[in-house]
Amino acid sequence: MKKDSIHAQQFVQLFEQFAPKQFAMEGDKNGLMIGTLNKKITNVMIALDVLEDTMDEAIEKNVDFILAHHPLLFRPLKQIDLDTTIGRIIKKAIEHNITIYAAHTNLDVASGGVNDLLAEKLEIESPEVLVETYKEAMQKIVVFVPVEVASKVRAALGDAGAGFIGSYSHCSFSSEGTGSFYPEKDANPHIGKVGRQEYVDEVRIETIIPSRLSRRVVAALVKAHPYEEPVYDLYPLDEPYGKMGLGRIGKVPAGHTLRTYVEFVKQALNIEHVRVVGDLNAPIKKAAILGGDGNKYVLHAKRTGADVLITGDLYYHVAQDALMEGMFVIDAGHHIESIMKEGLTAKMSKLLEKEGYDISVFASVPSTEPFKFM
Repeated sequence: MKKDSIHAQQFVQLFEQFAPKQFAMEGDKNGLMIGTLNKKITNVMIALDVLEDTMDEAIEKNVDFILAHHPLLFRPLKQIDLDTTIGRIIKKAIEHNITIYAAHTNLDVASGGVNDLLAEKLEIESPEVLVETYKEAMQKIVVFVPVEVASKVRAALGDAGAGFIGSYSHCSFSSEGTGSFYPEKDANPHIGKVGRQEYVDEVRIETIIPSRLSRRVVAALVKAHPYEEPVYDLYPLDEPYGKMGLGRIGKVPAGHTLRTYVEFVKQALNIEHVRVVGDLNAPIKKAAILGGDGNKYVLHAKRTGADVLITGDLYYHVAQDALMEGMFVIDAGHHIESIMKEGLTAKMSKLLEKEGYDISVFASVPSTEPFKFM
């Protein structure tokens, strides 16, 4: 029978399996904004921003947890004035016991996060990280299991997050051998008898895990293993796991000019207007996407080989610099990050279902785009 509620802290832990706080940029505001994680939740809303309309929607739909991309309290408050919008939002959240939690640049960096969702929409081929910001420490785990339960243990390791390599999951290597042990008088052996040396056909299974998941993986291993005292080893690896960071870059379908690519971007992201820097007749072979404010990385994208960068909030002088350097930019607006609402709703619903929870997770409906184009 599926569970109809989850502790808020467990929900956060489930989310942070793929977008942990350590992925975030230094100084970013992530985590609990308002409320408590020490409660059960049943109704989760995914939002890009938390505006007053967002709060009113949450109240109307009996939401008890909001997972937002943009932090509500990004800048320190000097006072909580209930006559201001931010004051009213805080008041409504507290009065209706709605927890507000933010996942900002950690969700940008995460595999399957904002930038991967955007790259998929824009059909960027084999996207790679644009700006490396985080190195994932890795370990190798090795365990010895009886042959007949090897498949069960492999599955448990993979389900807990071990063996992810690129677009492949549950990767491992196995070799067969003979294990031996002598059960002492206080033992309760799964195989063999007390007081007799035993020899068992066993499989050595080895795979890799991110160090941050080692406790989770070991716990899953111990639960799946039939022995009282499972034999396993953890080895630190010198090489980090791939590149992790902001933005994505890759090839685009052949035949595009900047003009035709702009139209493709507008259609793919369902936006009516963009600002463009560059020669509209120039060919486009490689594109970079960086959700949010990408001003710092315009020239970095050029050095990385992109013909065009799709981002938001382009500054006037940065646009001039790009023009002089021959770098094309499509300012599609910060609001393109709203793609995370549907993407994260699907991701969290799947994770919760896999863990045996029947929790309502849905995307906030009202648009939080502040601009109107006349």
